[in-house]
Amino acid sequence: MDSPPTQVLPFPDIEPYASGLLDVGDGNRIYWEASGNPAGKPALVVHGGPGSGGKRGSRKTFDPQVYRIVLFDQRGCGESVPSAADPQVSLAHNTTEHLIADMERLRAHLGIERWLLYGGSWGATLILAYAQRYPERVSEIVLVGVTMTRPAEVEWLYRGVRLLLPTEWGEFRDGVPAAERDGDLVAAYSRLFDHPDPEVRLAAARRWCAWEDAVIAHESTGSPGQYSAKPEQAMLAMTRICAHYFAHAAWLPDGQLLRDAHRLAGIPGVLIHGKLDLSAPLRTAWELAKAWPDAELHVIEDSGHTGSPAMRDAIMSAVARFGRL
Repeated sequence: MDSPPTQVLPFPDIEPYASGLLDVGDGNRIYWEASGNPAGKPALVVHGGPGSGGKRGSRKTFDPQVYRIVLFDQRGCGESVPSAADPQVSLAHNTTEHLIADMERLRAHLGIERWLLYGGSWGATLILAYAQRYPERVSEIVLVGVTMTRPAEVEWLYRGVRLLLPTEWGEFRDGVPAAERDGDLVAAYSRLFDHPDPEVRLAAARRWCAWEDAVIAHESTGSPGQYSAKPEQAMLAMTRICAHYFAHAAWLPDGQLLRDAHRLAGIPGVLIHGKLDLSAPLRTAWELAKAWPDAELHVIEDSGHTGSPAMRDAIMSAVARFGRL
């Protein structure tokens, strides 16, 4: 009789040995921190959202004896300043191009030649964009909940998946003015997040998060309800940045990241995706795996977008394997 698989436990949480605010121009300073082994294998954690900075739990994915673990908060969120929760803070200099440049500036600031890139959801999009720009700076890639932020993916999340959740989507749609309900809902919400009335902004943020939570509500092995549980300021920053990026399809030409997957040749990759992911359906990860021969796709049967113990095991196994190279 086969023995049950051994569960991979996270490493104990640790405090950073260095941190700071890096001036990246345009009035922005991004928070960064490093933990683990200062002489270890460099790894950069790229958070999702966009705008979901401030989380530090990913430290526990990496063996602190093996890895030099670098986390950062993207522009406008987490501990980076100024915060996008304030509508007076312009997002004109908060685009995918700016974030790619910020990552490269952080690498140079820390004196790192090449680093492993780890991230999921929006973080996967940003990692792919950075790695295709600077493939010589990337040693390996681990992506979870793969997205490429193509217009069809944005359309699916904020309109297409209504086929499965008509009541909840109707509440999301009704959060924008009646004249805009048959148009671009993401752009309409983006305008609400810039409204001068703080009550209007907060109500829109809560509606947005309620919809996001509806899409992941079935994920009993993951973290259902996580969006609405955010503190108010974090919620305002995340929703404003999300709508800003998604209304512009992340300023990426449609299909660019898939067409340019050949630029990742020679970079080992692991794509880990939940079969039950309604937010980011499996097809995107499958297409990327077909276009990137150096990547292997692991489909987690019981997981959605927010993970499961089996997904955690797959992530930690991939990170541990790359730590031995």
